[in-house]
Amino acid sequence: MLALVQRVTTASVSVKNLVVGQINQGLLAFICIEKSDDSKNLERMAEKLTKYRIFTDANDKMNLSVRDIEGGILLVPQFTLSADTKKGLRPNFSNSAPTNFSKHMFDAFVGLVRNKYSNVEVGKFGSDMQVSLVNNGPVTFLLSSK
Repeated sequence: MLALVQRVTTASVSVKNLVVGQINQGLLAFICIEKSDDSKNLERMAEKLTKYRIFTDANDKMNLSVRDIEGGILLVPQFTLSADTKKGLRPNFSNSAPTNFSKHMFDAFVGLVRNKYSNVEVGKFGSDMQVSLVNNGPVTFLLSSK
């Protein structure tokens, strides 16, 4: 499981010009389920995402989590993160999980994150989404549950 996490001032996701998720200060996390993922991967990522310290403290050190600052989390499904781009000029998605499995795992992951933290918004799985954000820093990390 992969998560491309961005520290944001604001972020939103829309489907057909309708906002389906929006946060102010917090984390925008693009979530990728891979075919080898299981419930342990989901739990590790949920724990990491809610406790990862990438917000600055009074000494300007990345020492605070999204929970510490009472920010929002916007989860957006993003299968393209699993692309193998080592060869050629077209991405290979052989590591991507099948759609039904991915949807089930993404929904389970959203539930886990919501059980750990209440301020969670979600994009719409399988939809053509438009994501808007103001990256704060910029600060971006690629997290893995493995």
